[in-house]
Amino acid sequence: MMGGKSNNNIQAKLVILGDMGTGKTSMVLRFVKGQFYDYQESTIGAAFFTQVVSINKTTVKFDIWDTAGQERYHSLAPMYYRGAAAAVVVYDITNMASFERSKKWIEELQKQGNPHLVTVLVANKADLSTKREVEIEEAKQYAKENGLQYFETSAKTAENVQELFYELAKRVAQVAPSTTSGMKLQTLTQENEKRLFCCSA
Repeated sequence: MMGGKSNNNIQAKLVILGDMGTGKTSMVLRFVKGQFYDYQESTIGAAFFTQVVSINKTTVKFDIWDTAGQERYHSLAPMYYRGAAAAVVVYDITNMASFERSKKWIEELQKQGNPHLVTVLVANKADLSTKREVEIEEAKQYAKENGLQYFETSAKTAENVQELFYELAKRVAQVAPSTTSGMKLQTLTQENEKRLFCCSA
């Protein structure tokens, strides 16, 4: 394997996007702390978490930005997803409006024009399948058409949560250039390199 130790340690910025009430924070807390709370207060602005995933000989340290779903915080979102190595767009399977909103987030991410961004569409609250409004096939088809990974998760039961983040880590490790690690997971133009380092945590 090429390179030294630095190649095996990747630091990756991961942003979680989606409508209010889709369970973004619950999903992150399930992954980071292994906990679930029936009542989770709304995120204000964004919350920051870190978690490490090991894949073979590679360690991916995720810097996770869990963004607020309320419309009034939307203008802050680019500050969090700019320079991200991966993005998770979450909707609630019991809420069709949240699925439609997730499409808007994906369009917004696509406009950033980063070909290396690992993007995953997540259908959360899979434990509430009796109240499902968004059919699996419709979501899968949308994900396929847009080149996205698709997962159904439940923060409550922990279904597919570890699998989701493991897959993200695997994909981030695949796109990381062999000579670099850390925030330079993308091919950067001078202009957006400046922006990335001024605005990244």
